[in-house]
Amino acid sequence: MHLNQSNSLKQLHSEMLQCRQCLQAGYQIVPGAIFTGRQGARVLLIGQAPGVTEVEAKRPFNAGSGRRLFQWLGEAGWDENDFRNQHYMTAVTKCYPGKSDSGKGDRVPSKEEQWLCRSFLIREITLIRPRLIIPVGSLAIKLFFPSTLRLNEIIGTAIHLDSIVPSDQGVFNLSGGKAVKNFIADLPSSLVWVVPLPHPSGASLWPNQPENKALIDQAILMLQHIRQNYGL
Repeated sequence: MHLNQSNSLKQLHSEMLQCRQCLQAGYQIVPGAIFTGRQGARVLLIGQAPGVTEVEAKRPFNAGSGRRLFQWLGEAGWDENDFRNQHYMTAVTKCYPGKSDSGKGDRVPSKEEQWLCRSFLIREITLIRPRLIIPVGSLAIKLFFPSTLRLNEIIGTAIHLDSIVPSDQGVFNLSGGKAVKNFIADLPSSLVWVVPLPHPSGASLWPNQPENKALIDQAILMLQHIRQNYGL
């Protein structure tokens, strides 16, 4: 039976919630995909992986990192409740990966786990067709930007292009886009924007450095202009 986009997204969500691929591959995850969003969302935010409080609350960016993230998004003009209700939030891997071996912080999902989850993310992007993608943190950023670039070469920039196309390697090809540091108001409304943000975890010292704060402020300003001009 042919499914329309709404039913297709519902089917995808069901598959994500039932998925046990990483657990069956031997990874000690806590199964149960964490995401929020619906058909019609125009902004897609991609994090790294859920944390333990996200598992309890069943929503992304629920704890301290969420407070900092929504402080940034608030400065760009989004109310947290409105953003959560209207837009789509997901992650590179969908389930809580558990604590790191050192016991300090959460474990970073392995490349195999990321790959096992990749088809879900590709289908999310394909079905949602967002006008704005916000990759948050290095794992999400590396889906779109070369891994050879440092964070201070990426944050504060944005890329606009006609469409987002996944490669055979499961990353997204932005080579047809144009990188800018200032918003251009007279571009076609059909363009897709990608604006990266650093991971908002309080454990990360990167956002606290003055020169990096300036880059984050530039990214926030870019998000503000995109939100206002595209009605997001």
